[in-house]
Amino acid sequence: MKDREELNYRKEHDGLGEMLIPKDALYGIHSARARDNFPVSMRGMDPAFIKNIALIKKAAALLNGKTGALPPEKAEAIAFACDEIIAGKYLDSFIVDAMQGGAGTSANMNANEVIANIAIKRLGGEYGDYSLIHPIDHVNMYQSTNDVIPSAGRLTAIDKCSRFLSVLDVLHAALRDKEQEFDDILKVGRTQLQDAVPMRVGQGYGAYAAMIERSSAQIKSAMLCLGSINLGATAIGTAINVERPYFDGIVSAVSELYGRELRRAENLFDATQNADDFATVSSAVKVCAIKLSKMASDFRLLSSGPNSGFCEVQLPAKQSGSSIMPGKVNPVLPEALNQAAFLVMGHDVTIAQAVEAGQLELNAFLPVVLFQLFEEIDILANAVATFTENCLRGIVINLNECEDDIGRCWSIATALNPRIGYDKSTAIVKKAQKSKKSIFEIARKESGLPAEELERLLDPHTLTEIKE
Repeated sequence: MKDREELNYRKEHDGLGEMLIPKDALYGIHSARARDNFPVSMRGMDPAFIKNIALIKKAAALLNGKTGALPPEKAEAIAFACDEIIAGKYLDSFIVDAMQGGAGTSANMNANEVIANIAIKRLGGEYGDYSLIHPIDHVNMYQSTNDVIPSAGRLTAIDKCSRFLSVLDVLHAALRDKEQEFDDILKVGRTQLQDAVPMRVGQGYGAYAAMIERSSAQIKSAMLCLGSINLGATAIGTAINVERPYFDGIVSAVSELYGRELRRAENLFDATQNADDFATVSSAVKVCAIKLSKMASDFRLLSSGPNSGFCEVQLPAKQSGSSIMPGKVNPVLPEALNQAAFLVMGHDVTIAQAVEAGQLELNAFLPVVLFQLFEEIDILANAVATFTENCLRGIVINLNECEDDIGRCWSIATALNPRIGYDKSTAIVKKAQKSKKSIFEIARKESGLPAEELERLLDPHTLTEIKE
């Protein structure tokens, strides 16, 4: 056993004792303990989150090298290691579950150990020789889990929201295209699923586009709070163990590497103990999900049938809809968007509860906040992207169905109200319903208005425009 240990393992120790670590592993004892303690979600940390932790570690190392707090060769080796991780390498060495106790300490230590061991190798040492590069003394210099993890979380949320906004921009443009394409097609508007007054099909798509535009603005507004980070606060906001050159320079150093201007939180105690900015962003994403789900449900309803439903909209046929009913095609893309929206709504509840549950100087539940936030944004963005490309762009309108609906629409009598009054218009509608005749036919006999005026009043195109 001793020979095997010497050949294949190295011994590492922490405050709890010793542990055997595979000799070629980039992670160390802290990561290994966390792996064993938290087999919860069975899912690793988000790669974008890992990269942003590495970005912060790189900024810290370069700054500490510049101020002389770190010897130049150590700073360079740490920065090199961080660049490797930022480039997407060694992600399999991040072995800690995304759902972990300890407010993210295990995530921070996993990064510290992996970066340290890559840097050690860079300097010609052997993995685990922390006399060359120490995970805490060097990689984590002037840092704490409690300022690194929230800051990396905020950068990652900005990244994911930015991608989501780009996806929403594509959806918005596609909706505007459909607004123009369908501008001349008349349909019956519906309120409470009952026939209402005429409208143009394109106007409905314009309403969806306006809704998406508003959501994008709400998300952008919510994102503003993410640019305020608490680096330099260390454990609780007192900046304990931090030297002034680092404190004054770390936010600018991270901003330079990140490519976006960040700012230090005005109150470091507040920024360390409170995670309400994540709840704000989640809420904006949730509201967007609610709107998207309503739109998806509209498309499912309008495409229902095709022979026994609305059948106003024809969605692209993307796959067979049944394992038993031949020829059946289902609205699978809107359904996927609905389900993504449901997930976001549930995640937002979890985030709200976890943000509320923070106690005193720290929120211990940040891992679940970040886990849920990252997932909800990614899943909703993916669902929107595939809905836009594989469904919305290929939608066509059943012209015959729309024309028939307009011809049978009794609510068009609303246009008579200003001329003959609501009660007389109602009587005309009832007679049209009973006789199965058109409103125009009954109104020509009952309204007392000239046929020319009736044609003008009951022209569906005229009814879809605001009067000049």
